[in-house]
Amino acid sequence: MSKMPALFVGHGSPMNAIEDNMYTRAWKTIAERISKPDVILSVSAHWFTRGTFIMNEENPRTIHDMYGFPEELYEVTYNTAGSPATAKVTQNLISRDTQFDNSWGIDHGTWSVLVHMYPNRDIPVFQISVDANASPGEHYKIGRELRSLREQGALIFGSGNVVHNLRLVDWNKAHKGFDWAYEFDEYIYKNIIGKNHDKILNFDKLGNIARLAVPTPDHFYPLLYVLGASYEDDKISVYNKSCELGSLSMTAYLCE
Repeated sequence: MSKMPALFVGHGSPMNAIEDNMYTRAWKTIAERISKPDVILSVSAHWFTRGTFIMNEENPRTIHDMYGFPEELYEVTYNTAGSPATAKVTQNLISRDTQFDNSWGIDHGTWSVLVHMYPNRDIPVFQISVDANASPGEHYKIGRELRSLREQGALIFGSGNVVHNLRLVDWNKAHKGFDWAYEFDEYIYKNIIGKNHDKILNFDKLGNIARLAVPTPDHFYPLLYVLGASYEDDKISVYNKSCELGSLSMTAYLCE
């Protein structure tokens, strides 16, 4: 079997789950382009923990981990099977201490995208948490350790946003970004295309621009798992390279 891709998606607003827009159409395009995975390992910004945890439930529940949205959004479920067997393989591949934990579920970082990519809900899904205490290099290393799962039919899927500063959202900037948001997104883009991963791991050296783009690392770190899981000879395709509401970027990267 040829290797599955590694994919990072800027998921943006949970409303994307129930909307038809340029972002969601691009996600559908990605699913149509790649082989159908046997299992999806998701690293979502919204399972942000102290330590690294792995779901190993047979049937993980859908989590509606957002507030103040229309009722229609809370009616979305992504009731798919889990993959205890792949979760066990995953735990064995990770060199740092990990634990199984089923107190969470499939959260909107995962399902708001997968409802468009795989609406039939017929692919097993499980999540790995993002350790708030780990360094960028440690997140990248976990991705590298999980890379071999791509040869075993697993899509390694990271969901967050390269630029994510909700405190500075400007509702008048539909499909537009602040200058610093474009600058940071472009810096990451150039270094992904150039495969200069060290410059991405040391993103904080950009100073104030990095502090504005990544005020907290929860939405940025899922990208590092995908980069860690990439191969030097991977072809990189870029989707949704744009900013939204001033302080979000929606850029997605497919490594295959």
